[in-house]
Amino acid sequence: MADTRMNPEAPPAPEHAPIFRKDYEPPRWWVPEIHLDLDLSAASTRVTATLEVTRNGDHDEPLRLAGDELRPLAVRVDGKDAAWTLDGDDLVVPIEGDKATVETQVEIAPEKNSQLMGLYASGGLLCTQCESEGFRRITFHPDRPDVLSRYRVTMHADKARHPVLLANGNEVETGDEEDGRHYAVWEDPFPKPSYLFALVAGDLAANRDHFTTMSGRKVDLAIWVREKDLPKTAHAMQALKDSMKWDEEVYGREYDLDLFNIVAVDDFNFGAMENKGLNIFNSRYILADEDTATDGDFDNIAGVVAHEYFHNWSGNRVTCRDWFQLSLKEGFTVFRDQCFSQDMGSEAVKRIEDVRLLRAVQFPEDSGPLAHPVRPESYIEIANFYTATVYNKGAELIRMMHTILGPEKFRAGSDLYFDRHDGEAATCEDFVKAMEDASGADLSQFRLWYSQAGTPTVTAHLDHDPASGRAVLRLQQEVPDTPGQTDKQPMAIPLRVALLSEQSGEPIGEERLVMLGETRQSVTFEDVNEPPLLSINRGFSAPVTIKTDRDDRELQLLAASDPDPFARYEAGQDLMMRALLSAIDGEPLHTDAAIEAARATLADDSLDPAFKAEALIVPSESMIGERLDSIDPDKVHGARDALRKAIGEALSDPLRAAQADGAPGADRSGEGMGKRKLRGVALATLAAADPAEGARLAKAHYDAADNMTDRSHALGVLASLDAPERDAAFADFYARYREDSLVLDKWFALQAMAQREAALDEVEALACHPDFSMKNPNRLRALVGSFSANQWVFHHASGRGYKLLADMIVAADKLNPQVAARMVPPLGRWRRFEPGRAQLMREALERIAGEAGLSKDVFEQVSKSLT
Repeated sequence: MADTRMNPEAPPAPEHAPIFRKDYEPPRWWVPEIHLDLDLSAASTRVTATLEVTRNGDHDEPLRLAGDELRPLAVRVDGKDAAWTLDGDDLVVPIEGDKATVETQVEIAPEKNSQLMGLYASGGLLCTQCESEGFRRITFHPDRPDVLSRYRVTMHADKARHPVLLANGNEVETGDEEDGRHYAVWEDPFPKPSYLFALVAGDLAANRDHFTTMSGRKVDLAIWVREKDLPKTAHAMQALKDSMKWDEEVYGREYDLDLFNIVAVDDFNFGAMENKGLNIFNSRYILADEDTATDGDFDNIAGVVAHEYFHNWSGNRVTCRDWFQLSLKEGFTVFRDQCFSQDMGSEAVKRIEDVRLLRAVQFPEDSGPLAHPVRPESYIEIANFYTATVYNKGAELIRMMHTILGPEKFRAGSDLYFDRHDGEAATCEDFVKAMEDASGADLSQFRLWYSQAGTPTVTAHLDHDPASGRAVLRLQQEVPDTPGQTDKQPMAIPLRVALLSEQSGEPIGEERLVMLGETRQSVTFEDVNEPPLLSINRGFSAPVTIKTDRDDRELQLLAASDPDPFARYEAGQDLMMRALLSAIDGEPLHTDAAIEAARATLADDSLDPAFKAEALIVPSESMIGERLDSIDPDKVHGARDALRKAIGEALSDPLRAAQADGAPGADRSGEGMGKRKLRGVALATLAAADPAEGARLAKAHYDAADNMTDRSHALGVLASLDAPERDAAFADFYARYREDSLVLDKWFALQAMAQREAALDEVEALACHPDFSMKNPNRLRALVGSFSANQWVFHHASGRGYKLLADMIVAADKLNPQVAARMVPPLGRWRRFEPGRAQLMREALERIAGEAGLSKDVFEQVSKSLT
């Protein structure tokens, strides 16, 4: 048999050649105006595009327009048939003058578009997704973000099948045509890049409302869904109005059109898309009621609705010059939606949730073969850079600037940025420069956060001299090597630091913002006349790993009294992690300090129930693995189970009280959601201590539930228990919700996350279930994404989990390369695992690499993972 293993030294195939940021050049041709005329049908859509083009600079190059799977029918220049050629998928058109009107006509087949990029069919709808390079699948176009155009769009369709015709901007004309067809014309007055183009055609109903802006303009709002789903749109509509109000109050940004539309679709590669005036959403981020959505779903819907709305300014009015600048819009907008969610709920709990996500997803990315800076230097397929580094770490960069400058100067910087670059395609450098110019700050060193990958580690040691009343904090930073980057420069790291009294827990002096900019640095505190406790990186002021020599007693005191909620939470987590790591290293499991910290948290009536729940959650197996040089999933799982069991046994009484203290699903207050969250964590912890009693409690919890939050908590516990109650609850859930695709996704995901010996067998069976579909990204993520994140089960010593994932990647790549590529990273972390599993993971990657016709999306992920 031929050796099909990939040679990591071999250059990429020509069709998979990388694109480099350093090679950016402005476009050769501008396209200030576009008129699209689309004769729509699922089987065959004809697109006539009329582009007004102007030459950019003194050159004689032809017009080059990108295309992908287009069937060209005609090309005309200034009304005459043109001499044109195809260079690969690109259309090349010679033009003699500096201006021309170029008309192209193409034919596409939306119902055959399984990639869900460009124009595609979904459940009777025709809809679009154009970010990042999907517009070229609709018509020939430069399809780059620095080419901004005004659009006029005319759509023709069967009126019975597609009675609703939507596009960007404002509807300016409608009418009936022959043979039961009709048309609609939409105009967008604001220049936009092609990735923000959108249209939707289908049989939809609208939840309509309005919002009055701060200048007194009335904006009509509509959320378009299938008529049966209208009752599930109320929460999303309220979130939209809350977002519009918040953006005016916090950033002074007013919505600029008289109409704002949202459409929910079932088949979507992303969460949602911020197309100007016509946001298209994955239905999971719009539809919700207490019976079918958890509290987490409600929160996610509000956050995603806010995120896409905020893009109107941070992404649409000011867009990206090129795709290397993706975090310019995404990092800034994630920061904005995080702050919005903090203001709408609990700031402390939201911050904990965001940091947990960062550590679970982005920190592993930073320490693996796919590590890249927030502003990457190269890519093969840009879709692979819609990553936690660009989004979540990018948001932390904006948050650090907010911390360094303070709220007033940051607001001045954002105002300057929007005013200076409105209607332009900008860069990350433009954003930082606006912050500097508005504040007078020097952010030269801070720019390294955009160009250096990796998570810095900061080591902190506090010395106290009682005689002089002086305390000295000694800091040291290390930025690890990452692929293609070694010998890095020290970063500018803002650390919020406070000293607390060991006796009272009260602050000693004011909190300081320490700017760590050197490899080694010392900070002196005066008038420290009693033994101090070190509270550092309060509020998680920098996305770094902190190492200290604080002992269990100090951490226990901080976990009980630190006035900074995140630092208090962090101290408790450090106690748990310390116990876990020592047990994995072969020492006895020392649980006393972690248990006493948890006991104090449960007993503190001043704390939000949701905060108590967060503080009780033992670090995940993946987060534990991040602290190990070589991961043995069995040892990690065993240590975590033992700690959860010890906490459940020691705190049985207060946990039972918390589990019994629920709130009805109709109570959407912070306290109500907090009680349900604490109730679920308490149930899971009790079950870890006594599985048989846990199964009984969980089944009773399930049977009594009047909301999806409680029902899901109970199922999540039962999923990992070998008990008859498990099968009964899952059978009931399936029978109750089998017709609701979003809820059925939960049924798949909960089983895929189960931590039982038989879980791998069950995941393999679910992959053959009649309700499983490779074509729907939500269903694929629910089963395969959840399974590959289930560290103990996925990393079964036999390698069966790796084989299953590799099979899924190869099959999905033939349908939807973007979704397939996002499933590769769990295999790419093979170097972090013990040798036996590492070899099996590498072999799975090599098998994928050997597949003929591999997409560039998957090729890039696999080749980098093997290099």
